Amino acid sequence: MTERLPIRRALLSVSDKTGLLELARALHERGVELLSTGGSAGELRAAGLPVRDVADVTGFPEMMDGRVKTLHPAVHGGLLALRDNAEHLAAMETHSIAPIDLLVVNLYPFEATVAKGADYATCIENIDIGGPAMIRAAAKNHAFVTVIVDVGDYGRLLSDMDQHGGATCSKFRKKMAQTAYARTAAYDAAVSTWMAGAIGVAAPRRRAFAGTLAQTLRYGENPHQTAAFYTDGSGRPGVATAVQHQGKELSYNNINDTDAAFELVAEFDPAEGPACAIIKHANPCGVARGKTLAAAYQAAFDCDRTSAFGGIVALNMPLDAQTARAITGIFTEVVIAPGASDEAREIFAAKPNLRLLTTDGLPDPRAAGLAYRQVAGGMLVQDRDNGHVGPEALRVVTKLQPTAAQMADLMFAWKVAKHVKSNAIVYVRDGATVGVGAGQMSRLDSALIAARKAERMAEALGLPAPLTRGSAVASDAFFPFADGLMEAAAAGATCVIQPGGSMRDDEVIAAADAAGIAMVFTGMRHFRH
Repeated sequence: MTERLPIRRALLSVSDKTGLLELARALHERGVELLSTGGSAGELRAAGLPVRDVADVTGFPEMMDGRVKTLHPAVHGGLLALRDNAEHLAAMETHSIAPIDLLVVNLYPFEATVAKGADYATCIENIDIGGPAMIRAAAKNHAFVTVIVDVGDYGRLLSDMDQHGGATCSKFRKKMAQTAYARTAAYDAAVSTWMAGAIGVAAPRRRAFAGTLAQTLRYGENPHQTAAFYTDGSGRPGVATAVQHQGKELSYNNINDTDAAFELVAEFDPAEGPACAIIKHANPCGVARGKTLAAAYQAAFDCDRTSAFGGIVALNMPLDAQTARAITGIFTEVVIAPGASDEAREIFAAKPNLRLLTTDGLPDPRAAGLAYRQVAGGMLVQDRDNGHVGPEALRVVTKLQPTAAQMADLMFAWKVAKHVKSNAIVYVRDGATVGVGAGQMSRLDSALIAARKAERMAEALGLPAPLTRGSAVASDAFFPFADGLMEAAAAGATCVIQPGGSMRDDEVIAAADAAGIAMVFTGMRHFRH
């Protein structure tokens, strides 16, 4: 492979024209001949830069609404020819094919078109053909051709040329070729994924996954694991779209926990009041509503103050000064919210290690999407758990009917249970969690752990009794036996929400009736493994 490749002739054909004029001007100043197509050529010409149309090179005009313009031997021969192969050079001379040393292409905005909700025909028209073909050709022939597909690499290109006297080095060309193939792979993945949904294929024979590097992480879940963070281009509000205002960069575990916290707090509509979720190791240790954001934070904190130390705080409303003061009272890793007031940011500035993320919105908990999990030799793919059950869909199965206040707590507990690792038991009282049992091998153990946590907090807060007395309890899946339900009753729960569907539902219902507990079935479970 040629170590240094002089750039004498470049083809620029871009949909995103950010930085195009600056790049073209810099190349022209370095003595590079410019070729271009359509709108790109028009912009360069309007800026006074000498540019030759590809149509002049191929001898064919752009046709079919621009569908056909670069698919021609004069272009692909210039990209694919091996400059150290005598037969290739002879063919170039015979057919008057000039070499192309640099290709700068970015593709039709297919992903953005889909994100805007465009119709089927419009999405199809935004599938680029010539661009990927040229990119793949140039990337394959990176021994002799430099290919650039990202606006962010324009500066790196010019820097490399300046370091090597107007040439690019082989290391740079290899890196850009890998980037180019990753871009066409991601593009095709976006097209195939969209088309599967558009034509109603739930499980296509082949499925492609793609992402764009957002951050190289210090390490993964543990220091011996390497890791990186990629965005999927969906624009879903959250960690991937957030602005970080202060603090050191997020770790792998920070990102995972912050995502869990924000997805949970988004279950609570800001129009219905402030809400706060505090997460530790991807499980909620406290969730609450309040008349103010600060009150919601305090109620969430009082569920499990021990676990909240070093946790992640998510808010469903912009952070205000009062809440900021409360949060800075203990060590907190990350706070994520739709926004933050200037005064709140000033308060946080006194805690430089506290990360503050703002997102300008909440993720829609009912939005469709896919969730992935790797297993040995494969990948599990499923719909995101966007299941929702409203009060009107609940079925009261006990003699005792829940009161309006109990129903409100049941619905709150159900939303939280959806985000607790299975087996999940959640006690709620007055719009706040008072006990959370997560990730146990038996539902009985989850009920016991949640109740014991509530007892410890009652002692710490100087309360006469645990707040599980008079609480509502949610179970993410059915009670296979009555023992878990009875443990909840012993802890003081007065009403229960669960999916139902056990072979022993009758026994569980009878136990609830005997204990004087109201119970409702959702008909929907929320396993979270």
